[in-house]
Amino acid sequence: MSDTTRRRQLNGMKWFATGLMLVMAVVLVFSRLQGEQGFWHWVRAFSEAALIGALADWFAVVAIFKHPMKLPIPRTAIIPRNKERIAENLAIFIRENFLAVDTIVEKMRALYPAQRIGIWISTRETADMLARNLIGILTGALNFVDDQRVGKILRNTIHKQLKQTDLGNLIGQLVDVLTKNNQHQALLNEILRRLSTVLDEIETQRQVAGIIIDVSRKEYPKLIGMLGIIMDTEEFGMKLAATLVESMQNWLHDIGVDPSHPRRKQFDLATANFIGKIKQDPTQQKRIEEWKQHFLATPVVSNYFETLWIQLRHWLLKEASYGNSRLHIRLSHGLRHFGRWILEHPALCESINDQLLEITKMLSGDLRDSVSRHIISTITSWDDRALVDELETTVGRDLQFIRINGTLVGGIIGVALHALVLLSEI
Repeated sequence: MSDTTRRRQLNGMKWFATGLMLVMAVVLVFSRLQGEQGFWHWVRAFSEAALIGALADWFAVVAIFKHPMKLPIPRTAIIPRNKERIAENLAIFIRENFLAVDTIVEKMRALYPAQRIGIWISTRETADMLARNLIGILTGALNFVDDQRVGKILRNTIHKQLKQTDLGNLIGQLVDVLTKNNQHQALLNEILRRLSTVLDEIETQRQVAGIIIDVSRKEYPKLIGMLGIIMDTEEFGMKLAATLVESMQNWLHDIGVDPSHPRRKQFDLATANFIGKIKQDPTQQKRIEEWKQHFLATPVVSNYFETLWIQLRHWLLKEASYGNSRLHIRLSHGLRHFGRWILEHPALCESINDQLLEITKMLSGDLRDSVSRHIISTITSWDDRALVDELETTVGRDLQFIRINGTLVGGIIGVALHALVLLSEI
């Protein structure tokens, strides 16, 4: 719903509530002029109490947003006067209920990131992108191989050496090389970029809003019940989700643009710990060895080794310049197969997930503080008039029903009290 529509509906309800109050004032004056004749004393009792109720509820509704009649009456203009306290309480509420370390870790666990990585690699778009990059790397690394006999020797040697090689230690050394000169930070930059893209998706924000409302209904049912009276809880969830996403985007941006950010240093430490586990942890080495043997025993891999070294240089020289060459197609297919292979091995997925959960624990504390600070600074920086205008436009229409109900209920109570007075005089 657009701001124009909401503002038009708010003004319509204001005029209706005010008009009803004025009608009660006119009826009161007219009924008093009629004296005690006929039923007019009942009309006077109704209109008198209704006008009091209308005025009282008008004052209460206006006092939420501003000073009634611009008079500095104490305990009015509640929202702008308590803006800082509202911001702090909202930040604490979000931090403790939606950004608790255990909650974030459980949400990460529930996402099954390794499986998502496997699915991501299995897609054609991702596989094509990775294939193009691999072609460029292989072209430079294997440019010296221009003889069929060399290719055959290399093929047999590599296949034999892979069976005998301590792949865990080799992977650790390889990652060591890749982390030289902070090359692994490029991977972190790509992860940050993809996270930012996912957060920008409206479906992600809808899921976050759903989680906010579900948790709030479980933990604070009365608060959500009261909130539902004055505004749409789904709209509230989407606004809160948008604020959370903006906070996370700012946090990701800070990490992305600051080479010396503490989170990058922690990422370095996590990478070093990961390398250490691969090199020294017997359990990890056993798993890697099992994966290696299974990988080498896969018919697709054997066939790949049979043809790779014989044709590779020719493919690279002849087809690397083409955007959709046969080499590109085969690499893309192999990557998609690798993504599916990850998904078919629960032990590998479990290991990847464990490492990502450790990183999540490491980063969650800073995320909580960053989001809290952003919420507080954002709300406190809002102009009071703009804040009041936005909130009144959002929930003011529903608050006008309080004025209408106060007018009608007040009139009914006035009639009831008048009847009791008459009964007491009998």
